[in-house]
Amino acid sequence: MSAVAMTVVAAVLCAAGAGRLAGGRRDVVRRRARALFGGVGEADPEAGWRAWPPGRAVRKWCAGRLVEGEAGRRWSLGRLGDCGREIWCLPAGLALAVLGGSVLPVLASVVALFLVRRWLAARGAVQARDRRCAAVIGLCAAVAGELRAGRQPAQALLAAGAPGLGAAGSAVLAAARYGGDVPRELRAAARLPGAAGLTGMAACWQVAVEGGAGLASGLERIAAGLRAQRDQRDELRAQLAGPRATALMLALLPAGGLLMGGALGADPLRVLLHTPAGWGCLAVGGLLEWCGVSWTARIVAAAEDA
Repeated sequence: MSAVAMTVVAAVLCAAGAGRLAGGRRDVVRRRARALFGGVGEADPEAGWRAWPPGRAVRKWCAGRLVEGEAGRRWSLGRLGDCGREIWCLPAGLALAVLGGSVLPVLASVVALFLVRRWLAARGAVQARDRRCAAVIGLCAAVAGELRAGRQPAQALLAAGAPGLGAAGSAVLAAARYGGDVPRELRAAARLPGAAGLTGMAACWQVAVEGGAGLASGLERIAAGLRAQRDQRDELRAQLAGPRATALMLALLPAGGLLMGGALGADPLRVLLHTPAGWGCLAVGGLLEWCGVSWTARIVAAAEDA
């Protein structure tokens, strides 16, 4: 192996090690924390952390951060693992560049990095929307339960809280605590993705305050409707899991063909990366692969939207 190839392999190994460190796991951080604090706080990590002066170097070494909230200071692990998954495209591209002796896989890995990052961002947005929808369902059910227990609407809302709604939920609670316009704040919070159910809650609140109608029954119906929509959406996703798996398998078939050709001694990477016919096949195959994946994604998205 030449010196250039050895250098590239070393770069791949270093990048892989950096990615593994960036995606540090929770158990590793807990073991480090226990080593620092002498085993204190195994059941409650906050106790050991508070017992030790939270220096800057200790916080960086444990790959965490301190978050200030209404409940006080708590330990929160950094989400470096979720934010750095796309970095694995670069080591894969470098490995293919070493095997094929071409810089094309490196360029392709850079493009793949941005595409994977975009896909991860879209998936994170969907997960955040689902969490916010679950928070709205829980809020409606909790406020209805407090109303059934005999509390006034503002007191019931304050007792239920608004977990999972962030700053918009804090604004709603502030309006309830200080006599503000709660329906207006609920409608403002309903603009968040997944929180559209707060519009119905605002309408029920306004009708109950102005006309004296029962708020608890309205909130229970809203929670039941939102829960039914969530169950229907989950059932649809379960039904689409099969087509998604099939599309993923078909998308990975070219990689399987390359591995099979390499095992048979045909050296497909050399043909694809160093011959004009291979370049043409690579361009046409990449275009067809992109069209197939995009078409499947659009079909699945249309089914989910419907």
